[in-house]
Amino acid sequence: MNAMERYGRWMEKLPAEDPLRKELALMEGLPDQIEDSFYQDLAFGTAGLRGKVGAGTNRMNALVVGRATRGLADYICAHGQEAMDRGVIIAHDPRHFSHEFSLLAAEILAGCGIRAYIFPNLRPTPELAFLIRKLGTVSGINITASHNPREYNGYKVYWEDGCQVSSTVADGIYECISRLDYFDDFGQISLEEGKAKDLIRILGEKEDREYLDRIEALAIHEGEELDLSIPLVYTPLNGAGSVPFVRMLQDRGFNNWHIVEEQRYPDPDFTTVGYPNPEAPAAFAMSEALGHQVGAELLMATDPDSDRFAIEILSDKGEYIPLNGNQTGYILVNYILEGHLTAGTLPAKGAMVRSIVTSSLSSIIAKHYGVEMFEALTGFKNICGRIPFLHENGYTYLFGYEESVGYAACEDIRDKDGISAGMLVAEAAAYYRKQGKTLWQVLQEIYEKYGYFYEDEPNLVLQGIEGARRIGRMMDALRSDPIRETAGLKVVRTIDYQNGWEDIPASNVMRYELEEGSWFAIRPSGTEPKIKFYFYSVADCARKAADKGRAVKEDILERLQKIQ
Repeated sequence: MNAMERYGRWMEKLPAEDPLRKELALMEGLPDQIEDSFYQDLAFGTAGLRGKVGAGTNRMNALVVGRATRGLADYICAHGQEAMDRGVIIAHDPRHFSHEFSLLAAEILAGCGIRAYIFPNLRPTPELAFLIRKLGTVSGINITASHNPREYNGYKVYWEDGCQVSSTVADGIYECISRLDYFDDFGQISLEEGKAKDLIRILGEKEDREYLDRIEALAIHEGEELDLSIPLVYTPLNGAGSVPFVRMLQDRGFNNWHIVEEQRYPDPDFTTVGYPNPEAPAAFAMSEALGHQVGAELLMATDPDSDRFAIEILSDKGEYIPLNGNQTGYILVNYILEGHLTAGTLPAKGAMVRSIVTSSLSSIIAKHYGVEMFEALTGFKNICGRIPFLHENGYTYLFGYEESVGYAACEDIRDKDGISAGMLVAEAAAYYRKQGKTLWQVLQEIYEKYGYFYEDEPNLVLQGIEGARRIGRMMDALRSDPIRETAGLKVVRTIDYQNGWEDIPASNVMRYELEEGSWFAIRPSGTEPKIKFYFYSVADCARKAADKGRAVKEDILERLQKIQ
C-alpha cells in the first residue's frame, strides 16, 4: 500500500471518536502531510522506535506502540515459559503519552502471560538498565525520546544483559512485529486484572534505593578529602533526574547545591528550555543565572530521561564555559585514573572504552596511567557490550563514554548514566577544590600535559524523505570520490567501517586520519534526521589547534553541502 491507501484504511478502521481519527481528518487535502505520516512504518531497530507523536504509521501513537509491544511479546513467548516468568521492566520519561504508552505496554505483555514490572511515575533510563540485571528480567522497555524536541517520543528496548537490543535480537523482534496488522487484537488486559493475576507488579522506593546505592559505591574519595561546601547548580531540564540526582547529592554530603526550580518538575512541553538537550549551551540559560546568584563553580544538567549529562564550569575570568562531551570525558577519565592511583585502587589491568568518533586524547591519558583504551561503535549497547569481553580477558572495567555527553561509570549499569556521571564530576570538583584548584584549571593542566585538542561536532539536520535520501547521497559521494587532503593537510589513512574494521562491526561511518594526529569522522545519525561530523585537531597551543580544526571543518562542510 502507498501512503494515501494507508491513510484511507486508518480513516476507515478508526472509530470516529478516536483522537487519532480526528487528527487524520485534519490531514485531508494535505498530501505532503499524509505522505510524511504514512510513507513508511516507523523503523524498529537496535534503538527501538523513535518519531514524532501523531497519527500514522511513521509516527509514535498507541497503534504503533501496541503493535511493537505485541511483537516483543511474541518474541519473548517463543523463548518459553521461563522467559515469560522473568518478565519485562518498563519505565518512562515525562513526554506526552509516555505514561499512557508504558501502561499500554504492560497491559499487552500481561495479556500475553508475560510479567510486567512498572513504576508509578517517571524514572531515569539508567535505573531501568540497572534493574534489568538486578531483577533478572528478560527484557526492558523505556518510553522516551531522550533529548529530542518535545514533538518526539520513543520506545527503547533492552535485553537480559541490560543493554539495548543487539541487531540479532532487534531483527527477531522486528520479524514478529512485521507479521502483525495495526488493527489486530493485541490481547491487552486491564491494569487491575494484570495486578490481580500477579502479572503486573509495581516497583518503587526499594528499587530506587538499590540503584542509588550502586551508584554511590563508585565513590573514589570521600569525607575530608572533599570540599563538600562547593557551590553547585543542577537542572533536570524538567525530566526524570530531579529526585535521584538530589538524593545522590544529599547522600554524598554536598551541602551547598542549588536546583533550578523552574526546571525541577516534569513538563512534556519543556516550556523553559524548548530543546531539552544538555549538549546545547542554550539549555543552561537558567542554570547560569542561578549560578551567578549563588556563586556556583559547577553547573550540571541531565536530559529528560537522565542518561545524558553535561556541565559548564567557571573559568578564571568568572565566566561559565560549556564543555563538550569530549572535554567532560577528559576530566572524568583523568579524575578516575588519578583518583584510583592516589587511593591505591588502580587495578593492574584496567580498561576503558570510547566510541570510534570520540576524541583520542582520552586514549593518551589512559596510556599514561597504564590503562588500555578500547574502541567500540557509537551507542552504549556497543560500549558496554565490550564489558563481557574485558572480563573474559582479565581486565577490570573502569569507565566507558562517547562524545555525545554519555558516560558509563558502573559495569552493573550497561547504559549511559547521567546520575553517576554527575556524582563523579561533583566529587572531582570537590576533590580538586580541596587542593585549591577548579575544574577549569584541571582541564588546562590536561591540555598542557597531553596536548591541545580542538573538538567540534556539528551536524546537518535534513528532515523527511528527501532529507534521508540526500544523506544517503552524501555518504555515497564520500566513498566514490575519496577525500585525499583538506585545508592543506594530507589524509594519511581512511577507514570505512561499512564492512567492519579489525574487531569493530560494520557501521555506516567514515573516518579520516590527517597529518600530525588530527582526524575527523562522518556518520548519519541512527535516531535523528541528521548527518553528524566529528572534528579533532591537535597542536602545541590552543589557538593553533582551533585554527586548524576550523579550517578542516569549513572545507568538509562546504564539500558536503554542495551535494543535493
